[in-house]
Amino acid sequence: MNDNVFTISLLIAFIALIGSVTFYHYNELQTIKSNVESAIVKGIDPVAVRCAYASERDVVCVAYAAGHQNPPKPSK
Repeated sequence: MNDNVFTISLLIAFIALIGSVTFYHYNELQTIKSNVESAIVKGIDPVAVRCAYASERDVVCVAYAAGHQNPPKPSK
């Protein structure tokens, strides 16, 4: 009986953990989505907004940062 209660408790805790992580990531994606849509309406580069949430290993954002690091100087 005690083994069953312990196993069921661990199962419930594991399912709750998976549900919590899923809910967190879903809400994070919805926030990013709304911020990108808002940036598009305001005329801000949506890639820059996306990269504000990205990790340092995101290839798209690394390439974006490399391309925008040294902006060209205006000609006289």
